[in-house]
Amino acid sequence: MRARLVALAETRAARRRARILAALEEVGVAAVIDGDAVRASAPGLTRRWWRDLALRDAGRDGL
Repeated sequence: MRARLVALAETRAARRRARILAALEEVGVAAVIDGDAVRASAPGLTRRWWRDLALRDAGRDGL
């Protein structure tokens, strides 16, 4: 039972990282999945993050 819950949590986290990556790439931000993190870099990234609600919401369950 525990192994199944762990597998479900890992699958959910992987989907969330993939959504974040896709949202970043959609707005032209270079990003990669590095283990448990999504690493992003681009000029003005902080401004884009705060200006674009879809980008901020990409990692939430709402999308």
